[in-house]
Amino acid sequence: MSTESVIVDCARLAKPDISTLGRLARTQLEARRRGRKVRLRNASAPLLELIWLAGLAGSLRVEVKRQPEERKQPGGVEEEGELPDRPV
Repeated sequence: MSTESVIVDCARLAKPDISTLGRLARTQLEARRRGRKVRLRNASAPLLELIWLAGLAGSLRVEVKRQPEERKQPGGVEEEGELPDRPV
């Protein structure tokens, strides 16, 4: 049996407070009763900190945006120079 996820977009939660956290926790509880999971998307740093301080990090799942890897630019041109003389 697969568990469906309910996505909550938190981007518009400008100033999260304890009542915001209470609503999210109640939403998570209701979703669990119905066999679903809640995932928080676009959570701000203040919301993440509040979740952590309240001890809800284990029960409120937050989708984390991955940062793209930094890669070297392919096909770079290196400076020309003479090789040093080899010892004899």
